[in-house]
Amino acid sequence: MIAVAAFLAGAAGTALATGALTSTPQVSDAERAKIEAVVRDYILTHPEIIPQAIEKLQNREVAKSIDTHRKAIETPFASAWAGNPNGNATLAVFFDYACGFCRKSLPDIERLLKEDKNLKIVFRELPILSEDSEKAARVSLAAAEQGKFKHFHDALYASGRPSAAAVEKASRDVGLDARTVETAIGSEAVQNEIDSNVAVARSLGFSGTPSWVVGDQVLNGAVGYEALKEAIAEARKSSGD
Repeated sequence: MIAVAAFLAGAAGTALATGALTSTPQVSDAERAKIEAVVRDYILTHPEIIPQAIEKLQNREVAKSIDTHRKAIETPFASAWAGNPNGNATLAVFFDYACGFCRKSLPDIERLLKEDKNLKIVFRELPILSEDSEKAARVSLAAAEQGKFKHFHDALYASGRPSAAAVEKASRDVGLDARTVETAIGSEAVQNEIDSNVAVARSLGFSGTPSWVVGDQVLNGAVGYEALKEAIAEARKSSGD
């Protein structure tokens, strides 16, 4: 801790001495030593500011990464979205049909859609758990291209685990065109969508599924309705809506 404090104090002193803050005049070596001592003593007295500063820096880096990938995060693949298409907040959920925590989060999604009429939710396939996950994701994206994403999404979850039989049943139940699905699941568009979602997940450091992106925030796991609602409100506040 002392080494970290000394480093931070030295960095602060160097910034002042080199005129990094243009409004700050040059200081003498003696004055710099006094400033370093004050900074060092403050950090040693209040060590809790170090993790706070690290967290703030990490959040800033995440926000930059989200901005870089904003279009890939918030622009839905075909009909893979729900809610208000012109909503003033967009919540993206990266999910896997084989993920139990994703299933646990379904009531939170439905409650948000019911209670927040200015919210748009974008569903992003992130099939990372099994071969069944990827097969289900591909058919799900094929359903999105046929304008039936949400119907298929709900039907497959209602069927249980995303086995081949469950995927086939959900496809029949929502009336997907089998030939079109067969073509779509191996298409470049579907592959590009999955690849893009995986790339975004890596860039943002997702720890698994579900992962959520709203505004400049990333939330990992089945965080619950209240946490999602709070994050959406913060996103609106930051954007001025």
